[in-house]
Amino acid sequence: MKVEQIYTGCLAEAAYYIESKGEAIIIDPLRETDQYIEKAEGDGAKIKYVLETHFHADFVSGHLDLAKKTGATIVFGPTASPKYDVHVATDGEILEVGDIKIKVLHTPGHTMESSCFLLIDEEGKEKAIFTGDTLFIGDVGRPDLAIKSNVTREDLAGFLFDSLRNKVMTLPDELTVYPGHGAGSACGKNMSKETTDTLGNQKNFNYALRANMTKEEFVKEVTTGLVDPPQYFPKNAMLNKLGYESFEDVMEKGSTPLSPAKFEDVVNAEGAVMIDTRNKEAFRDGHIPNSIFVGLDGSYAVWVGTLITDINQPIVIIADEGREEEAVMRLSRVGYDNTLGYLEGGIEAWKNAGKELSVIPQVSAEEMAEIFDDSLNVLDVRKKSEYDSEHVVGFEVFPLDLINKNMNQIDKTKHYYLHCQSGYRSMIAASILASRGYEVTDIAGGFEALTKTSLECTEYVCPSTLL
Repeated sequence: MKVEQIYTGCLAEAAYYIESKGEAIIIDPLRETDQYIEKAEGDGAKIKYVLETHFHADFVSGHLDLAKKTGATIVFGPTASPKYDVHVATDGEILEVGDIKIKVLHTPGHTMESSCFLLIDEEGKEKAIFTGDTLFIGDVGRPDLAIKSNVTREDLAGFLFDSLRNKVMTLPDELTVYPGHGAGSACGKNMSKETTDTLGNQKNFNYALRANMTKEEFVKEVTTGLVDPPQYFPKNAMLNKLGYESFEDVMEKGSTPLSPAKFEDVVNAEGAVMIDTRNKEAFRDGHIPNSIFVGLDGSYAVWVGTLITDINQPIVIIADEGREEEAVMRLSRVGYDNTLGYLEGGIEAWKNAGKELSVIPQVSAEEMAEIFDDSLNVLDVRKKSEYDSEHVVGFEVFPLDLINKNMNQIDKTKHYYLHCQSGYRSMIAASILASRGYEVTDIAGGFEALTKTSLECTEYVCPSTLL
């Protein structure tokens, strides 16, 4: 038997490959399915099942393409009703894979169809549990992501309490817990950076599994402090339920090279958004006017999904040579499938064509400390929880994730200075505001650099006290 966690850091997502005696299963695969097929071929195995723990909201699963390519059966837990052929398992149903068994445990709470998969080894011993978004390391799944549900988040939290106590916590302490996500995912509030643990450890250290906790206490703690999920979450969940375009077709369309002239034509004819995926310094020093910076070396797909509200929005890509397909692929993971191509030759080709470039003005943290007074407008674009825990006195909070909602709070007649923690998010914000006609200057190094200057900062407050 082989069990492999396949972790994708930019999405904080874990898929799983399990093989026994020439048969394999994949749990919660990403959109790019060749990696799973190659693993199975390397083991001389056939993929028998694709198991889905629930209708994912934070990414588009690869279950449909994988099943089509391999003939595998897609399995959901009870109450799931996708618009394509699947096997909807019953609670407690056993799936046989080689010499091992997978027991389906219906664990509603994160969503109503959420299920865990219990691995029983060749000797009949319960070995591991794949918990999806029901149980994370250090946390549990948020109970407010169900699509078109007629139950409240408090109702779902109550179901989750029962699922954990009656289905998961009764299992052996030595069981390995394999969750669907780790730290950085918006599917929970306080996940650990660790991506596996024993169930016994979680019973000791996970706040939601503590002994003698009442259902009322659980519901209150799990629902307190929840912020709105990124706007693309329900759209991804619907794609996973209803179906979507094949990954290969998306990649073929998105990987079309466009000359500078053709690139402009597509932008003008299709109303395409230009996303510049290079590093923030390169964007700062020269970018196509009205393009938006979202660098590949950060949480690229998550920020595109958070900030571009139309999941069908036409997009064109500016990227460093050799990273164009990566940019398209990572957008497809969150359902942004309408990429129409990339700038062939990148910014150098644009410059060689004699076309205009824009820059983002920047000041150092030290310069900011020297010039700052009450007449300057400085926006801290970190999350409100970050701002509340510590910020520079006199700076205003203007969270990047809420920028579309809060545009009416700023004035086009004013000049704004922007910072985040280290510079990635503030460059995104600067690019958006500049594209909308605002005058902006980025503060190099962000809050990390500002704290080393003479500027006054509020004292640190533990974020847990702010919930």
